Amino acid sequence: MREPVRVLMVCTGNICKSPTAEGVLWRLAERAGVAHRIEVDFAGATNYHLGEPPGRRSQMHAARPC
Repeated sequence: MREPVRVLMVCTGNICKSPTAEGVLWRLAERAGVAHRIEVDFAGATNYHLGEPPGRRSQMHAARPC
């Protein structure tokens, strides 16, 4: 079995861009039939949003049907 491709999405505060990028990558991988071959995570370069939910606009777009 091949090693999975590991991808880490990073943004400044970890409440909008990196979680959104993770979700988009997962959706594209599912559509391409390769989701089983990847591991995706996301992180922030700083911790000043620690414990906060994702940004309002990120939540709004994530809730929209694809």
